[in-house]
Amino acid sequence: MDVIKEKSRGSLIVISGPSGAGKGTIIKEFLNIHERAWLSISCTSRAPRPGDKEGETYYFLSKEEFETMIKNNEFLEYAEYNGAYYGTPKKYIDDRLNSGIDVILEIEVQGALKVRELLPEAICIFILPPSMSELRRRLTCRGTETKDKVLSRFKRAYQEINEVKDYNYVVVNDTVENAVQKITSILIASKCSVDRIESIYLDNQEEEIHEILMDKTFENRDIHID
Repeated sequence: MDVIKEKSRGSLIVISGPSGAGKGTIIKEFLNIHERAWLSISCTSRAPRPGDKEGETYYFLSKEEFETMIKNNEFLEYAEYNGAYYGTPKKYIDDRLNSGIDVILEIEVQGALKVRELLPEAICIFILPPSMSELRRRLTCRGTETKDKVLSRFKRAYQEINEVKDYNYVVVNDTVENAVQKITSILIASKCSVDRIESIYLDNQEEEIHEILMDKTFENRDIHID
């Protein structure tokens, strides 16, 4: 029997970062490697972009539908970002965590801070680009948004980076491979945390061996009394 029995509940991994930092690419590669991890699909009221798929990229809702879910307390967290709502539906997350599956939330800073308040055990990771000039290049090269929208996202990035201090870890996305390796290391380390221990088991034989070793240690000592 193992000495330590760990909690079987999965880990909640919150990943944030400015638009263009490469969060989606990192998460996709992470999921390819970790079979026992699941990406929570968020809801949004923004319009779908080219390549978006309902139920895979987001659950796309109208503003009215989103606000109805807010009133019904159906979100773990939600936030408004660049004129659109984004939120994490509660359903499915607890079921997967209780089944031992690690759940990833890709959410904005506002939502991440709300999740951390509700679930202090969440592993909060902030993704940074290697430089702000590289971030600007990535945003511009998308070709899916107007110049004003790109500028708005770039300004927002500066604001979000000031919130790094409220996260547990920071990972710089210099290459996807390095970023995924760092997040994997963070997850492994978190599962070795004392907080993950449910119980420590020592059977009678182990306790007897410990007592014998302690007795032998004292017997072999030279004791001098002044």
